Amino acid sequence: MSEKYSEISRFSVPELSELPDDIRKRIETVQEKSGFIPNVFLVLARRPAEFRAFMDYHDALMEKESGLSKAEREMIVVTTSAANQCQYCVIAHGAILRIRAKNPLIADQLATNYRKADITERQRLMLDFAMKVSQTAYEVSESDFERLAAVGLDQEDAWDIAAIAAFFGMSNRMANVQSMRANREFFTLGRG
Repeated sequence: MSEKYSEISRFSVPELSELPDDIRKRIETVQEKSGFIPNVFLVLARRPAEFRAFMDYHDALMEKESGLSKAEREMIVVTTSAANQCQYCVIAHGAILRIRAKNPLIADQLATNYRKADITERQRLMLDFAMKVSQTAYEVSESDFERLAAVGLDQEDAWDIAAIAAFFGMSNRMANVQSMRANREFFTLGRG
């Protein structure tokens, strides 16, 4: 384990040179694009099969064409991650949200209380549904889908909202168990 990375997780973190080529190349591509390696990549890389599965599902949810904008998808991540008390995801995805929404305030507003944030009614109902999936999915009923439809969110959008909330619920729990720390770079991205 690298001493350089020993403070980002309670679990050991592999050296880049120790990783399978496909994972190392993916991490290096992210580093070239962003200027740093997000700690989540290093923490998850200790288990290559899980890293690949996690990243594939993440990309399937967060990078595809959808009725939800990329900023709205990040809104779901920040809001549900705040409810799940996942410091890493709130900070890291808050930075991505600020950049995608071109709004330096939105991530802090959502993480504190999405109901008071400067968002549209459509986005509030989207987040109401995401929070229900995140916290009390057993209560989801037809009336939830009717509320979404009333603001133009169809069944495919509802699936996307639910899948993002559920996937990040798993991610939040693992990040908390791992005691994963956010990179310092995330704290300032999208604020200027």
